[in-house]
Amino acid sequence: MVKFICKKPGKKSIAILKRDEKVISPSYAREYSFVFKKGKGSYVYDVDNRKYLDFAAGIAVNNIGHANPEVIKAIKKQIPLGLHAAFGDFYAELPVIFTENLLKFVPKNFQKVFLSNSGTESIEAAYKLARWHTKKKYVIAFANCFHGRTMGSLSMTNSKPVQRERFSPFLPVKHIPYPYVYRMPFKNEADCTNYCINKIEKTIRYVKGNVAAIFMEPIQGEGGYIVPPKNFPKEIRKICNDHNILFCDDEVQAGCYRTGKFLAIENFNTLPDIISLSKAIGGGIPLGATLASQKVMNWSPGSHSNTFGGNLVACTAGIATLDYMKKHNLGENAAKIGKYILKRLDEIKEKYEIIGDVRGLGLMIGVELVKNKRTKEHAIKERSSILCKAQEKGLILLPAGVSTIRICPPLIITKKEAEQGLNILEDSLNKR
Repeated sequence: MVKFICKKPGKKSIAILKRDEKVISPSYAREYSFVFKKGKGSYVYDVDNRKYLDFAAGIAVNNIGHANPEVIKAIKKQIPLGLHAAFGDFYAELPVIFTENLLKFVPKNFQKVFLSNSGTESIEAAYKLARWHTKKKYVIAFANCFHGRTMGSLSMTNSKPVQRERFSPFLPVKHIPYPYVYRMPFKNEADCTNYCINKIEKTIRYVKGNVAAIFMEPIQGEGGYIVPPKNFPKEIRKICNDHNILFCDDEVQAGCYRTGKFLAIENFNTLPDIISLSKAIGGGIPLGATLASQKVMNWSPGSHSNTFGGNLVACTAGIATLDYMKKHNLGENAAKIGKYILKRLDEIKEKYEIIGDVRGLGLMIGVELVKNKRTKEHAIKERSSILCKAQEKGLILLPAGVSTIRICPPLIITKKEAEQGLNILEDSLNKR
């Protein structure tokens, strides 16, 4: 018997859900009994032809909107010419063009790129590169972080117990508290920063300086859309400089103008040593990239490779995606609409006891729900109810962290669409 999430869906959806249950791995954590049929712009449609405003963007993948016509046109042009060139063993121009274009979006410190197929692969490459380059053993990651599910990245991932359960032993990773200002028992952001930095310094001493890298999400994604204090990434940079450690920046969810800047770390006026990108750079086609300087990316031929990295269709989609982002000023739109959404959410927060915190940059926004503002007890069941109500009213949202709602719509979203979504969200708060 299929268990429906939220309201019972339409007949066509139910039929597919039953088939899904028979053959698909139960490890997927589905949020809704929503069966995708098509997407266009900021909207998605289910197989029963119901229309939804999408405030999830395919988990921050569809920054340029669903079924972007310019990406589709580029893919159609490439398909008759070839899909796969075995770029790990031979040469092809399209991966080179994509890489040349990508490097124009990042600081000049980065000259080399390893191409892959996903976020976890781009992190895995960064992890291996850091250990190769430094010849050191440990890496430092943060509480609540999410870096992926393959064994290297999973050794760092620390978001939910179920993600790590039964998969140990892990690679040598030390976890440090992230400056989660809303949840930490300190008076100000500076105290939060100092506490976490001191923990890092103690850890470095504990492992006798044998630290290859510090991995950080500039804004934690899966962990709850948590924005660190403004000076925290600079303090990480300083520690890395002082101890000859590589600063690895996970931009998989926060990158590609999601926060208004192409790299979220740019909001904090600091530079990492290695950058991992994925999700939005392929316009919906699987694509990952790990970036470093020529000095850092100095590993030997055969030390790391893959079969599908540099895939021709993926690189074609990536070229068109980067071009679209730049041509249509998606960073500016993300910053503008993000400010509007944050302002509205702050106003809504004052009206509802259940909203404990509103935080974010650009269109990477978290709304943390609590049972009351004084105790800050997580409102977990209440969040599920609100997500269901919103979906029934035609708005797709995703959870993050323990009791946070993430708001990450396509970056093409208009003010009118943003207002529509916020009205549905507020109505769902009223009627849970």
